[in-house]
Amino acid sequence: MRDDYIKEALKTISDPNILINVVSRRVKQLRRGNRPLVESLETLSPEDTALREVIEGKISHELAA
Repeated sequence: MRDDYIKEALKTISDPNILINVVSRRVKQLRRGNRPLVESLETLSPEDTALREVIEGKISHELAA
């Protein structure tokens, strides 16, 4: 995973534990064949794709009360 993507994603989801859970769930979806929600000129790993989706606001999280 790219460090710059992690730092940017932490600006959107500030809790590292929640970020890890969101990204890992999305990576599983991408590996099962779900289409990426972001376009990239370079080939990104599923982890980097998930981080980009968080950065661009394509995926988010909701805390249960």
